[in-house]
This record gives sequence, C-alpha cells and structure tokens, in this order.
Amino acid sequence: MTSPSPSNPVPATPPFGVALGQGQPKDGKQGVPVPSRVRVHHLKAWKERGERISMLTAYDAVTARIFDEAGIDTLLVGDSIGNTMFGYDSTIPVTLDEMVPAVRAVSGAATRAMVIADLPFGSYEASPTLALASAVRMLKEGGAHAVKFEGGAHLAEHVRLLTRSGIPVVGHLGFTPQSENMLGGKRVQGREEDAIEILVDDAFALQDAGAVMLVLEMMPSPVAARITEVLAIPTIGIGAGVQCDGQVLVWTDMAGMTDWSPRFAKQFGQVGAELYAAARAYKHEVAEGTFPDEEHSFSS
Repeated sequence: MTSPSPSNPVPATPPFGVALGQGQPKDGKQGVPVPSRVRVHHLKAWKERGERISMLTAYDAVTARIFDEAGIDTLLVGDSIGNTMFGYDSTIPVTLDEMVPAVRAVSGAATRAMVIADLPFGSYEASPTLALASAVRMLKEGGAHAVKFEGGAHLAEHVRLLTRSGIPVVGHLGFTPQSENMLGGKRVQGREEDAIEILVDDAFALQDAGAVMLVLEMMPSPVAARITEVLAIPTIGIGAGVQCDGQVLVWTDMAGMTDWSPRFAKQFGQVGAELYAAARAYKHEVAEGTFPDEEHSFSS
C-alpha cells in the first residue's frame, strides 16, 4: 500500500466490493504479497520484517466491512462494546452471550482481516477448562480466528491449553480494564522498577505458553519498547508508545464519535459531527415535508 499524497490521495469513499490490494504488497515493497486472509504466520512475518500491524475494534457488520476494505489488518471485537454500544460504565458487566452475536457480525463481514474476540470478565479466569469452553464458543458460534484475554503468568496454563487445542491466543498486559477495581482505576502500569520486571516476566510467560501476540495498554513507552524488543511475537500498543509492532484504538475514539477520548487516542476524523449533521438535515426535511420527494417515491 502506498502512502497518501497529492497525486495519490486517500479515496473520499471506500471502494466497496473491491478486494484490497490485489497483487500489491502490504508495505509498498515489491515481492511481498498482501494475504487474502491475515493469519498467525503473517503477524510473525510482519514483525520480523519490521512492518507495523494495524488493529481497530469493531462491533457490527457495517463498520467491520468498512475497516476491512480500508486495509485494517486485525479487527478486535472488544469487551469495550460494553462502554461504546451497551452504555455500561465499564467492561465488567459484558457477558459471553452478549459478545457472541457481535463477533459473528464482524467475522461475517470481514473477508481479509483477522478477527479477534475478547473473552469478557468471568468467562475464563477460574480455570483453563472454562477459558477453553468460552473460546470454543467464540470460534464455533462467532466465527472468530483468535481470542484475547487479560492477565499475565498466572494465566499461562490457560493459554497453553487453548493453543494446544488449536485456538490462537492474544494476551493483554499493562492496564487491564477488567481489573480496574484492583488497579485503583484507569492508571498507567509499569512505572515502578519491580512492576517493569513483572511485566517483562509476564510477557515471556505468555509467549512461552503459545500466545501469538500481546496487547500492551497504558504503560510507559520505554517499558513497551523493551517488551517488544525481547519478544519474538508482535506487540500491539494502546497508550504504550510508537515502538510497539502495531497499534490499536477503540474505533469510536479514532473516528471522533465521542465527546471525550483518552489522551492516547488520536481522532482521525469527525464522524460524530458528520452523523449529527446528517440527522439534523433529515429531521429538517421530514418536518418541512420535503422528504420524501418524487425521486424517492414510487409512482403508480
């Protein structure tokens, strides 16, 4: 893929129905084809070649299709659906039954991106067997390609069982939203020296157990850079600096859909403002009786 420029601008509208990058390399270099479906081995190869991995959250078929055709490499059906779509105060109330339909919608719409499903709070912690049962639902009922859950070395056996069962696992270290009550709120992790060592040890434990990738959230950039340097598997940062192998954002933060977003979340568009303007215009035309007009009506 080439970078946008005055002579090669980003399309104003997505080329729906056009397969992304047919015959074109992911990084714009010759000889490296774009995969028809992103798989685990592509992630490892991209890390080895120094190619950055893009990830966005998605919760429905419409946005999943747009992001997939825009070339996003991995789509995370995150338990952030609780905050963004269900109106919960945190991710903790989200259930497995609520997650599965969202995963199914995203996996059904994405033809290239790897779809990763979060295991919500309470669906995996108690035992490796519980984690396996929840992950199996995500793959069989949801169509996910991998699952993600939060935690370090104490969950290594969970990762090991899932991996041996053929289920790719993405780990999650640093600020782990499901544990915010124990962490004292939304706080940056890894600032103390002993905490840094614990994070590095956790990262190795997850990798050794078979994790295919790690999300590093809200930790000092040097800590994330160190973890990224020593691991063979890719790291995906969110509030963890630019040295990670890739980046993820909650899509509503990325697109400017909310009045407030975290410090680390750059707004790459103002979709919320555009949607508001469209809704206001619709209301006006309905109130004035100018919609529907003859063009949008059927004659006898």
